[in-house]
Amino acid sequence: MQGADIDLTAAVHAAQEGDETAFRTVFRAVHPRLLGYVRTIVAEPDAEDVTAEAWLHISRDLGRFSGDADRFRGWTARIARNRALDHLRARGRRPRECGTEEAGLTDLASPADTAEEAIASLSTSEAFALVAKLPQEQAEAVVLRTMFGLDAKRAATLLGCRPGAVRTANHRGLRRLAELVELWDDGAL
Repeated sequence: MQGADIDLTAAVHAAQEGDETAFRTVFRAVHPRLLGYVRTIVAEPDAEDVTAEAWLHISRDLGRFSGDADRFRGWTARIARNRALDHLRARGRRPRECGTEEAGLTDLASPADTAEEAIASLSTSEAFALVAKLPQEQAEAVVLRTMFGLDAKRAATLLGCRPGAVRTANHRGLRRLAELVELWDDGAL
């Protein structure tokens, strides 16, 4: 585990014991990415309300959580996704399914880390604004894999599809995100 993960794991455990300062630390560490993830599913201004509702569920069920920082991020993402899908159902809309096939994985990988290059050149809010321009399945895969750091298997479980579909959606999303970053840098966006 890296230093930030060790700190987050310790903060989660302290928050489970009732430490309010630790809960604030957990919230500050996870909330921006969680809100960004919800924005890939639910349009503004509802995303903030849905994320707040997710935090109510997270705080209510925190005592039953068990695991490290990585599991905690996955657990919170699942709660947020469920709240977002509930919100969409209540509005009478259905989310798009994760239907990407593995055929896109036949492309050769670039020697550069596209995700790191794309994300590093933008602030968090700018990155989430660009990610929101991706198709929903790609946006969710990029946020969960690249920004949340979940592995393909855990992200697939969360999204209800195969790990290969998540890897493909992430790959395609990162390629499109790199194009969007170029447009952003050129002032075309």
